[in-house]
Parts: sequence; C-alpha cells; structure tokens
Amino acid sequence: LVFVRMLSSSAFRLSRVLAHLAPRHAHLHAAAALHTAAPASGLNQDEIIETRHGKAVTLLLNRPKALNALNLNMIRILTPKYKEWHKLPEQQVVIMKGAGEKAFCAGGDIVAIYHSGKEKKDGKGDGEAARNFFYEEYVLNHLIATLPSAQVSILNGITMGGGVGLSVHGRYRVATESTVFAMPETGIGFFCDVGGSHFLPRLPSSLGMYLALTGARLKGSEVFSSNIATHYVPSSQIPALEAALHDLQDVRPDKVGQVLKRFHTEPAAAPIAEDSVLQYKDAIHKIFSGESVDVIIHRLEALGKGEGREAEWAKRTLAVLHKMSPTSLRVVFDQIRRGSSLDIAQCLQMEYRMAQAFMDGNDFFEGVRALLVDKDKNPRWAAVPSRDEVDKYFILSPGGKDLKLSS
Repeated sequence: LVFVRMLSSSAFRLSRVLAHLAPRHAHLHAAAALHTAAPASGLNQDEIIETRHGKAVTLLLNRPKALNALNLNMIRILTPKYKEWHKLPEQQVVIMKGAGEKAFCAGGDIVAIYHSGKEKKDGKGDGEAARNFFYEEYVLNHLIATLPSAQVSILNGITMGGGVGLSVHGRYRVATESTVFAMPETGIGFFCDVGGSHFLPRLPSSLGMYLALTGARLKGSEVFSSNIATHYVPSSQIPALEAALHDLQDVRPDKVGQVLKRFHTEPAAAPIAEDSVLQYKDAIHKIFSGESVDVIIHRLEALGKGEGREAEWAKRTLAVLHKMSPTSLRVVFDQIRRGSSLDIAQCLQMEYRMAQAFMDGNDFFEGVRALLVDKDKNPRWAAVPSRDEVDKYFILSPGGKDLKLSS
C-alpha cells in the first residue's frame, strides 16, 4: 500500500508556500534566503560535522538555519570522504542526519544556481558555478549509490530535492513521524534530478509518476509505506538506534539491517486520512499510468466530471498540474519512463544532459524568478513543447559535456 498526503489547494498557492515552513517549496525559499558561500581561503568545514564511534561514522549536515540545504561547499567536503571510503579494505557504517529538528536536507541551493545560469544567458558570465554544482552533485549521488558500506540516512524532517539524492541511493533510509518527503521541481520549471529517474519509476502503482508530476508530499509513515524509506522508527528511539549502530562490531550491510529491524516499528493502524492518497491509490495507478501527460490530464478531466470523493480529488490534482511548467511536466514524464530501464549511472548521466538543457531554456529561470527572486508568484511559462522540443532535453546540448562516473 502507498500513502501520500495531497497538498490542499490553499497549501499549493505559492504565496502560502513561502509563508510557512512545511509547504513543499519552503526548501527553495530557505536555500535562497540563507545561502552561505564557502570562504575564499577554502571550504567551510563547519557545514559537515564528522564524528566516529567504533566502526560507525556520523555525518551531520550542519546548516540548520537553511534547513540544511545542500550547497557546493558541502558537496566538496563530502565527495573526497566517499571516494576514500570506496577504497577502504574493511567496511564501516555511515550514518547521515541533519542538524536541528526541522530538516534532514531540504534541497539544493537553487538561487545560487539561478544567478550563475542567468549570468550566462545574459552574456555576463560562463555559468560555471551552475554546471559545477550539478556535475559534482551527481558524482556524489553515484558515490553514495555504489558505496560498499551500508549508509543509514535518518530522515529527521524535511527531505526534498538534493536531500533525497543524499539519502535515497544509500542502503537504508529511516523515516520518523517528522519526515516530509517531496520532489517539487516541476513547480519551478525544473525536473526531478539527483537520481529521481532511477528511484521514482521503481515505486509501486505509478506513485513515482504521480509524485514527479504533482510534487505532492509524503509524511511520516507514508514515506516507509511507499517504499522510499526502508524502516520506520519513532524519533524518541533514534538516539538508542544510533547508540546501537555505534556499538556494532560487525558492520556488514546485513548486520546493520538486523539492528534496524530491531528498532523498526510498523506504523500504527489508524483510519486512513481523508486527504491521504491511500484513499485514491487505484485511481492514481489508472490515471498516472497513462501514455502521456495529455492522456493523464484527459483522464483527470473525465473523472472530475463525476461526483464523489474521487471526482473532487481529480479536480484538485488537475488544478495542481495546471500550475506547473508545461515543459517540465512533459520532460519529467519522459524522464520517468526512460529511467525505468536504466541503471543509476545511466540515469545520472541522462540527468546531467537534462540539467544543461534546462539551463539553456526558459522555465527554470522563470520559475525561480517568480517564486524566489521577484516573488510575484506569476511565472510566465513557455508554451507546451512539441515532441522534438522535449526530445532535445535528452540530447547533449551544443557546447555541453557528459557526466563521467567511475565504475
């Protein structure tokens, strides 16, 4: 069974999104308002705090005022660590968590990317910062995905965008009652990167396509029940779980899994919330398994003409899709379809081509401008793209380069 909490129409309004912590674009706002650049003399090591207990190493994402939003400084601290850990003759257990009580990692530093890409489009810069961010972020995602040691990510709060890339590819992900998961990129004219093309199409019952297109959130035990988290542990038990991992002498992945199993709690049985997508799982699969975005929209329109709970859900979902970038919707649809048959390396390589194409396009800059820069909440999206225009997002851009990953 899959669980997901649909955004209400009021929560979806971009003005409300910026006004509250929980709504789904808050990570973008936080990253924008609280961007901290690395000192010119070197990396700001305080943004990643590493501690060791026996055979366990803990990585604390330490930007709590920015909801631990991922920046290039953090990527450049983490990447050499993971490269070194790939070479270790013995395994260890890696525990990753976020500082504070609000977020694991609420996304990437979107506005820094916006300004770098905008300078290139305006002929005032080379866009190197944006290219470097995506390239180095995807290299890190791949290192995490292929790490021989077990990584345990404790999703203590908001986990979106770049935070998903840091966690979902590791061996184990632990959700708590405070976890909030989303991939809300279509709302800013972007796409579900950081390996979204790999894990989203592998979720059950077309849930991945639904999450990718609508940006809907999963909360608490829903993250476990949807197969995104591997375990569910109440936050009150997290310190004891960490202590048990610190004491573990045999840290082979299956032994780490046995510790997690001891602390895992099956989500308590409770009446299904009225706004939970569990109420609509059959309709989601029927609609979001459609052969195109246009088919999905047509099916929602048809369902919305009826009466009852599913009809109202269809109307709400249709309203959400109509607010998204038409280009992003269609590119992301193809991305999820293509990614279903690719391995993680191939997905990340495809996504790097896509990222470069979005940096050459209109809607990413328009979405970030409307939401985070000018804040007029009125993005002027490009028209619905043609089939050939969508295909260009998967082809190496003129002057672009491909992502090189170690085997």
